[in-house]
Amino acid sequence: MNLLKYIVLPCCLVGLLSCSDKNKSADASGSFEATEIIVSAEANGKLLQFNLLEGQELGKGQIVGIIDSTQLYLQKMSLLKNAKGVRVMQPNIATQTAAIQEQIATLERERKRMENLIAANAGTTKQLDDINSQIEVLQRQLSANTSTLQKNSEQISAQSSSMDIQIAQLDDLLRKCTINSPIPGTVINKYAEAGELVVAGTPLFKIADLNNLFLRAYITYEQFLQIKLNDSVIVKTDGGKTYDGKITWISSQAEFTPKTVQTKNERENQVYAVKIAVKNDGLLKIGMYGEVQLRIEN
Repeated sequence: MNLLKYIVLPCCLVGLLSCSDKNKSADASGSFEATEIIVSAEANGKLLQFNLLEGQELGKGQIVGIIDSTQLYLQKMSLLKNAKGVRVMQPNIATQTAAIQEQIATLERERKRMENLIAANAGTTKQLDDINSQIEVLQRQLSANTSTLQKNSEQISAQSSSMDIQIAQLDDLLRKCTINSPIPGTVINKYAEAGELVVAGTPLFKIADLNNLFLRAYITYEQFLQIKLNDSVIVKTDGGKTYDGKITWISSQAEFTPKTVQTKNERENQVYAVKIAVKNDGLLKIGMYGEVQLRIEN
């Protein structure tokens, strides 16, 4: 009997301690949330296509709809034609001043010949002066023509650059006529249908990453002093299933305890919000209630 007493009593104590650990009350509680994004139209026009269903899984950048871009496309085509016409008017300065340059070159050869004649007493200085005067006149004319052509060229280049910028703006607007998913996730709500007229800013659908949820819970000041970012915690749902979680955000501002939230120490008047990242296995839902057990070393 004494031997039985020494065996049974320790086993009972171990069992009680085990049950006590399993039934440990939660340190904090809250509800599950997800990163939600409302995707809005970025252009004006009719929704030509909008192949989207609530609950549909989307990849990042996946095309889900198209807004009518006919007018934008026609504007771009018109600008491209105008830009081409403007570039044709670009002057070729070297070609348009070649005749004057050739005249100057001819007179310079004549001046050299006249200088040789004067040196041989076969020419007069008046003839040389006349040649120099002609060269000077042609050089002023060349300078004036070159300046005018350069200004015209700069104006045409500026006009062409302005059209290129307008074309780039239209390209950007045309890209915005294609509706893409900004993140990989699940469509939660759909706010528009194909055939509707939308303007920039009109909400089209809401998408959320349901594979990675986070639990927003509230802890007391005493617990706030003992935790840090990236700490591992245990998250438990009402169904009794547990998940590994990681603290990804801790509020630096205290707030009054929400009426719907129960904390471990209910005597605290203020609590701190924390976000705990949890990998979803498909059973967790947005708005589901969850409890947190902090792994605080005593």
